Amino acid sequence: MVRCQTLRAVVAVGAGLLALLPASCQLQPLRLKVPISNWPGYEYPYLASKLGLDRPEGLVIEPAQFPDPQSIVHAYLRGELPLAQLTTVEAVDLCARIPKRCPVVVLVLDESLGGDQLVVRNDVPSIKALRGKTVAVTFSTLGPYVLHRALQRKGLGFYDVTVRNIPLAQMPKALANGDVHAAAIFPPFSEYAQRHNQSRVLFDSREIPGEIFDVLVVDPTYLRDHGRQVALLIRVWQQAHGAARKHPEQAAAIMAARERLSPAEFRQAERGLRYFPLQQQQAMLSPGGAIATNLRQVQQVQRELGLSAPDAQIPPTAAAYVTEALQSR
Repeated sequence: MVRCQTLRAVVAVGAGLLALLPASCQLQPLRLKVPISNWPGYEYPYLASKLGLDRPEGLVIEPAQFPDPQSIVHAYLRGELPLAQLTTVEAVDLCARIPKRCPVVVLVLDESLGGDQLVVRNDVPSIKALRGKTVAVTFSTLGPYVLHRALQRKGLGFYDVTVRNIPLAQMPKALANGDVHAAAIFPPFSEYAQRHNQSRVLFDSREIPGEIFDVLVVDPTYLRDHGRQVALLIRVWQQAHGAARKHPEQAAAIMAARERLSPAEFRQAERGLRYFPLQQQQAMLSPGGAIATNLRQVQQVQRELGLSAPDAQIPPTAAAYVTEALQSR
């Protein structure tokens, strides 16, 4: 009896031979573990899985939930994840830390236009008033980057404040209790902070357009061997956005519940994000496109902060997987 494995090899030769497969020997869907953390722009693979959009494409998304984006960064550093949803700031940092696994940028998840924020206690009148005060940042490079840009625009620097590394989940309480005077933070944690009515936003990423993008990055070795799964994930990601536009209330309820937000809070948080259709991303991910430019600019800021070596690599971009995702099945 011919084994299913052999038949699959035969079928791969041409789609017209699909009828050779008996009903009991169907092709198994490709499985892909996708890390999900608390940031509205990272929710769409999870939404696709919940809505069952993946299986018709021959893919099974296995959401792996992490408490915050920094946990995903650290898991990638430890070699526990082959792909990640993170900012271009963090992608540059990964290349500096582990050049052999410098990730490839294959998808633009969103641009932060208000989502990344510097939140201060209500008794702090201005950013300049932070001189000599304590500011909470995350353990990754995104927090220092946002804080640096906020201070820089008001003529201040890191040396003017006391920087304290605090996990994102602890920042809302630290602000409410007065343990810190400000925090570099983002949704849903900034939404949690507003519930205490003790703080407000004094700076956000609308003031630095084109500087903070969220992207899907993949380990180069994994990408070489599993490019098909990545292209299918990108296609399903686009379908999830389409479903959210068609049924916004249902989509917001699903994604908000995972982040412990109300649908209204989730929609408010998404107002600070800009999404890009795949057709537009082909140019954005080209060698001279917007993302490559952004990565170089981010690295320059990282060098100024002493967070990146002068000879560190820059993450490469690849539009081929977006192109494949756009092709018909």
